[in-house]
Parts: sequence; structure tokens; C-alpha cells
Amino acid sequence: MFELIKNLGTWLTSGSQWAGQDGIAHRLGEHLQYSLLATLIAAAIGLPLGLLIGHTGKGAFVAINLASFGRALPTVGLVVLVFLAGGLSMLPVYVALVALAVPAIVTNTYAGMTAVDPDVKDAARGQGMRGHQVLLQVELPLALPLIMTGLRLALIQVVATATIAAYVSFGGLGRYVFDGLAQRDLVQVLGGAVLVAVVAVVLDLLLSSLQRFLFRHRTA
Repeated sequence: MFELIKNLGTWLTSGSQWAGQDGIAHRLGEHLQYSLLATLIAAAIGLPLGLLIGHTGKGAFVAINLASFGRALPTVGLVVLVFLAGGLSMLPVYVALVALAVPAIVTNTYAGMTAVDPDVKDAARGQGMRGHQVLLQVELPLALPLIMTGLRLALIQVVATATIAAYVSFGGLGRYVFDGLAQRDLVQVLGGAVLVAVVAVVLDLLLSSLQRFLFRHRTA
């Protein structure tokens, strides 16, 4: 075990391991690109849907059932299915990652909207605000903490799952995991897994710090 940890440390800190197209720096950039783009696309889909459901109160079963769908989604199976339908491209990877991220965004956005005190919304309407004004100026600001939590959860899930890009011969940190398995190189497999875990933890810490900073003046 000690020898394995020692070899892992050497693998992670070697200068040659960080350089070139197959280096950690390049693979990390690819992994972040896949993760951030997929999360942005998921947010563009999930946020309006969650806001609409939360504001109107219609289709709540969609938000509730999406949570179960997200947990049960066979990500690799979805990649293979889209791969067979659309051919070799990044499309299957993005479809799978977006499908994984949307449920967390929709459910948390919906939860944030429903957590807004009905009396506050009634007061806003009593002041003459229209529906879209109540949504944008009252409900959305109050729901933002939970909405950001949903975005944070979605991004971390996507980062952890973006290794599947290597499953269809693309890059990212998953390249080390799949190549290491093919070569029976345990150090490379562990190195890839550790890097993914570190990226997920760092992003989670950054986003949680940002969330605390943005809402530091709010009372519990």
C-alpha cells in the first residue's frame, strides 16, 4: 500500500505528467470544459422550467419525479444509446451530462420557489405588481439560495460523471481511468480518480464560499 501511494505521489507531481496533449493540465482543461458547458446547458433548460412550475404551481409532479429520474438515470447506457443513434461525437456525452444535471436544478429551483412565503407574494400583488414582476422581483431573489444550491449540486455531479467522455474515446480526466484500466495500470487509474475527486471538492468549496458571500446579509 505504501509503495502504491508513493508511486501515485510521483505520478501526480512529475513535471512530464503535466505537459503535452496527454498531460494533466490539458486533460483538466478538457474536463472543466465538458463539465461547465453541460451545466450551463442544463441551467438554460432547468431554471426556466423550475421557475415556471414554482410560480404557477402547475406540473409540480414533474419537479418531484425528476429527482427520482436523476438518481435512476443510467448515464453510461444513455451515452451508448445516443452514440449508436448519432455516431462518434461529443453529443452523447453532453446529452448524458445535461440529463444528469437538469433534475437537480429543476427540483431545487422548484423547492426555492415554493419556500417563498405566500403572504409576501400576496403583498406584492396587493401593491399592483404583475405576475412577471412578482416572479422576478420577489420570488426569484428569495429563492436564489436554494437555486444556487441546485446549480452547485448539478455541477459537482457533472464533474464526477464527465469521465464518461473517455468511454467514447474523448478526453478529460476520465482518460486516465479508462486507459489505466486497459493497461492494468493501477497508479494511473487512482491518479485519474484522485484528480476528479479533487476538482469536485475544490469546485464545491468555491461555490459554497461564493454562495455564503452573496447571501451573507440574509438571516436564517
